[in-house]
Amino acid sequence: MTTTSQTNMNKQSPGRLRAFLAGIGNVDRRWIFLSMALAVGVPILLKLRFPEVPGPMAKATFDAVESIPEGSRVLLSFDYDPASAGELQPMANALVYHCASRHHRIVFMALWPLGKQMADKTIKDVLLEFHHEYKYGVDYVQLGYKAGNEGVIKLMTTNIPGQYPTDADGAALSKMPIVADAADLRAFKFIGSFSAGFPGAKEWVQYAKGNTPDAFKVVGGSTGVQVSQLLPYYPKQMEGLLVAIKGAAEYEMLVTSKYPTSHYADRLEEGRRRMGPQLVAHLLMIGLIVLGNVAMIAGRGMKGGAR
Repeated sequence: MTTTSQTNMNKQSPGRLRAFLAGIGNVDRRWIFLSMALAVGVPILLKLRFPEVPGPMAKATFDAVESIPEGSRVLLSFDYDPASAGELQPMANALVYHCASRHHRIVFMALWPLGKQMADKTIKDVLLEFHHEYKYGVDYVQLGYKAGNEGVIKLMTTNIPGQYPTDADGAALSKMPIVADAADLRAFKFIGSFSAGFPGAKEWVQYAKGNTPDAFKVVGGSTGVQVSQLLPYYPKQMEGLLVAIKGAAEYEMLVTSKYPTSHYADRLEEGRRRMGPQLVAHLLMIGLIVLGNVAMIAGRGMKGGAR
């Protein structure tokens, strides 16, 4: 009898499994919504950070900064507003920290009206917090926002003092060592644009790199929706490209691995922190899709057996 019972149970097990899988298709959708809320909420609350494997574009951006001599003059344009800060601010923080770690002299500017505020936030959160030796006018300067879109870039290729006689606060740039001898864009070894649209990284490639192709390196930081406009320029006209929060997280890994810091490290891990909820949520979605398809196949098998 024991052997008979075990045989019956073995026969019933596949049927029970199929019934269980088929029943999954009737699960109350509110449980799915709750699971997704937990998948997003728990990593945010716990500030989970997962290791990232840097891709070729993040490595190219890192190498572009590394390849220029220490103490070089670099230009960073903040071409976005708060609506795109979630994607672009983490990579801006990481790039500024990277440049400062190599003692590059940094010139900040913006082609978007609110870009200056974004640059000011990075200066406050990263540059001054991590590198107290940076002196305004000598090691960095804030040019602020200038109206004119790509026209600003065109004029900077020939006459920076004419376009920017003063900094964002009205102080004469001719008295500041960092840019006193900067006649045009050829005075820079590196140009980076954190871009959410027009004008942005695309215009920097077209109007700055096009006129002086060998004078400096250009890298771009892009939102996810804009990257298709920039991919044709990588890697020839644009030596590096960071794409959305994923690119920021990869770049953070590269920078902090070579230039670790124990002070305010969370500001250089924001990209990885924001990738945590995305990773868990995507894994849940994939699991639900697989489980749903298995349940559908099991349900069809039960209907076929009933006939």
